Amino acid sequence: MKFADQRKLMVEQQLIARGITDERVLAAFAKVPREKFVPYELQHLAYQDAPLAIGGGQTISQPYIVAIMLQELHLQTQDITLEIGTGSGYQTALLAELTKQVYTIERVWKLINKAKKTLLEMGYENIYFRYGDGSLGWQEKNKTDMRFNKIVVAAAAPGVPPSLQQQLAKGGRLVIPIGSRFMQQLTVVTKQNGEIAEYSEDGCTFVPLIGKEGW
Repeated sequence: MKFADQRKLMVEQQLIARGITDERVLAAFAKVPREKFVPYELQHLAYQDAPLAIGGGQTISQPYIVAIMLQELHLQTQDITLEIGTGSGYQTALLAELTKQVYTIERVWKLINKAKKTLLEMGYENIYFRYGDGSLGWQEKNKTDMRFNKIVVAAAAPGVPPSLQQQLAKGGRLVIPIGSRFMQQLTVVTKQNGEIAEYSEDGCTFVPLIGKEGW
C-alpha cells in the first residue's frame, strides 16, 4: 500500500475513530508524510499505531498521542509555539502547518541536525531550532524570556518546569506529560489573568525530560 493511502487510513482509523475532531489537526496529519521522519529501515512501519525508535534513546510518538496533544493545545494560525523535544521533527512539521512560528529545542545534537535538514528540505521556513536544555525553555542571550501562546513538551517531567510556566503567554496553553519516569498523565496547563490552572487527561508513557528543571 502506498504511503499516501496508509496516511489516509491512519487519520481515519487511529485519529477520527478515537475522538480527534479538530479539523485543522486532522488536515495536518493528512498532509505531513510521517515516513520522512523515521529511519529508512522502519519506514514500512511509519503508519502503525505505535511509537518508533529514532536513535539517541528517543522515539517518535504514536500518532494518536501527538494528535491529542495538538488538539488539547487549541492551536490558532497566529500562535507563536514552543516545542520541547524536536526528536525526528515530525511534530515540528505538524506545528509549522498549524501555527505562525515554531521554536523547537532538542538536547540530542544528532537528532536536531537531522530534523533541521529534513524540515528545511521540505520547505518549512517558520521554524527556529536550538540545541540545549529544553526544560529551561527558550532564553535569549540577554537573559530575557520570550512568551509563547502554546507550549508542547514531548518528554515526561516530574512537574511543570517553572521556566516553561514563566514563558507561557497570557491566555496560553501548555501540554506536558507529568508523572514518574515510567508512567505519566497528559497535563494541560493554562494561564488566565496571571493564574495558572492544571488538569489531567489520558495516561501516557514518554521518555524523560532531561534537564535542570526536569529529571
